Amino acid sequence: MDGGPITTVAPTTTVTALTSIATGATPGEHGLVGYRIDFAGNVVQMLRWADARGDVRRRLAPRDVQPCPPFLGGSVPVLSKAEFDGTAFTESHLRDQRTLSWRAVSSMVVDVRAQLRAGEKFVYCYYDCIDKIAHERGFGEYYDSELRTTDRLVAELASVLPPGAVLLVTADHGQVMVGNNTTMLHADVTRLLSHQSGEGRFRWLHVKGERIDEVVAAARTHHGHHAWVMTRDEMIDGGFFGPRVSDVVRRRLGDVAVMARTDVSFDDPADKTYFELQCRHGSLTTEEIDVPLLAVAGS
Repeated sequence: MDGGPITTVAPTTTVTALTSIATGATPGEHGLVGYRIDFAGNVVQMLRWADARGDVRRRLAPRDVQPCPPFLGGSVPVLSKAEFDGTAFTESHLRDQRTLSWRAVSSMVVDVRAQLRAGEKFVYCYYDCIDKIAHERGFGEYYDSELRTTDRLVAELASVLPPGAVLLVTADHGQVMVGNNTTMLHADVTRLLSHQSGEGRFRWLHVKGERIDEVVAAARTHHGHHAWVMTRDEMIDGGFFGPRVSDVVRRRLGDVAVMARTDVSFDDPADKTYFELQCRHGSLTTEEIDVPLLAVAGS
């Protein structure tokens, strides 16, 4: 395949990056700026579209939270797992598309071939198993086995391309092996916070009162050897979320970002997962930022 590495968006997380892939918009424009986003003091986990009390779809309509239309306002065939059908995140970043769900990944190849034969000009496919295996198993023989499986899937998809068609392969983010190397933020930091959002490798700190400078100083003192610490204004002015950040999106960000630069994750007791994560992502290291953009043409 031809191609090489490109850079994904910040934070390097599924919700943010998949939305940018589908809409072509930056995080500052589409507004899905993290795994756990603060909405007026209420933190919502965006893949489940739920807070600590449950589903929030009635209060946070997916189309209102993310206003940018996918695929330039067109309607294209979208092939992804059946379990994602009807979810709020799907409605938010892939609304009005023609969903062709698969339960077995082999069905993706059959459906792609059928869509191309029917004259479709563009087909979008999402496959999440490399990400899932990295999270659950880390790097090693399970991960290597999944890479080989994915390579066979890419080869199968390439084999059904008609002349003139091109298969593009990219990803939403990379991964860093963290394992048990997790830590809580120091008490000198947390005592000044009302709450946290984001995720383990990209924590947003929401500060009580006007004590942002104190939080920055404490975070850099206790965690500067493991993390970049920047204020919201520094992140926005630095263009990390794109050249434009709307006022609505600005209000969804925390006051201070703590972004891991070594193989570590910062725990938040309110951020619960269903299993121990081995690999993680979200921050701005090369391993997380660099993703492939590879292409192969049909023959």
